Amino acid sequence: MPELPEVEVVRAGLAPVVAGAVVTDVEVLDDRSLKRHRGPSDDFVDRLVGGTLDAAVRRGKFLWFPFEPAAVHDQPLALVAHLGMSGQVLLRERDAEPDRLMRVRLDVESPAHGPLRLAFVDQRIFGSMALDETVPTLDGAPAGWAGSELLGSEPLPTAADGRPTDPTRASWELRVPQQVSHIARDPLDPAFDEGRVLTRLLARRTGVKRALLDQGLLSGVGNIYADESLWAARVHPEQPTESLTRARARTLLAEVRTVLLRALGEGGTSFDAQYVNVNGQSGYFSHSLAAYGQQGKPCPRCGTPIERAAFMNRSSHFCPRCQRVRGA
Repeated sequence: MPELPEVEVVRAGLAPVVAGAVVTDVEVLDDRSLKRHRGPSDDFVDRLVGGTLDAAVRRGKFLWFPFEPAAVHDQPLALVAHLGMSGQVLLRERDAEPDRLMRVRLDVESPAHGPLRLAFVDQRIFGSMALDETVPTLDGAPAGWAGSELLGSEPLPTAADGRPTDPTRASWELRVPQQVSHIARDPLDPAFDEGRVLTRLLARRTGVKRALLDQGLLSGVGNIYADESLWAARVHPEQPTESLTRARARTLLAEVRTVLLRALGEGGTSFDAQYVNVNGQSGYFSHSLAAYGQQGKPCPRCGTPIERAAFMNRSSHFCPRCQRVRGA
């Protein structure tokens, strides 16, 4: 928490403001929020001020802003915002009362919206901001979702070497921050390779929920949406991956996409004030949950009480009747 839908709601809210916005002032109120930045806070501030943000991009749960510094830099840069457990990026007017838990403040001049403030707010300080160098994507496709393609659309046309044949692509679209380069594509990414992911999933020797949470296999899925997807596909969280048929695994991935898109349509999942969009509003998918957090309540499908079990310092929620371990 937050997971893909929550981060995408934030990205979509920031995108029209940050595109072409010049950073006019930066203040770091808590150095702990720069723990992933390679350098002191003065370096972070000095390199940001006067530079330009190109866009807002997301891969899985990771959010970044391609960045053109005022001074020449050897490698293209990006401002990476990792929300951790409770991080928020809020849009504020310049004269607004400072948010109590604001850790980093960025004042920007937006071509479309004028002077505004980006407030990085984080209660538990597991999140962070950092300037990071970017590297080319390995498959030659856009690095993440920037709102320029329809969700679920076909991958971009490419040449024999795998490079996109669309000459209108901006250079930043084909580059990913080094801190994010090890993160797999998410199921809503147009360049998501379902066949490759299925093959890797079925080759694992683990429980299927552990596999879904592996951000190196597919990104964006956390505890909430794993439980909801497994319930929808009638798969037990501890079902061994090697026991799944390819057809059943494909059905599970389809349910992952469906759940993520439904949550995205409802603005994400909010249980408290720790997740809000850029305007401070909560998401409503918590009202649509079938399994997660529903222990003791009847399964919406068969009426059997939903159970909760310990899982990796967290919990799994499932229907013991609909989601039996099969063929292990």
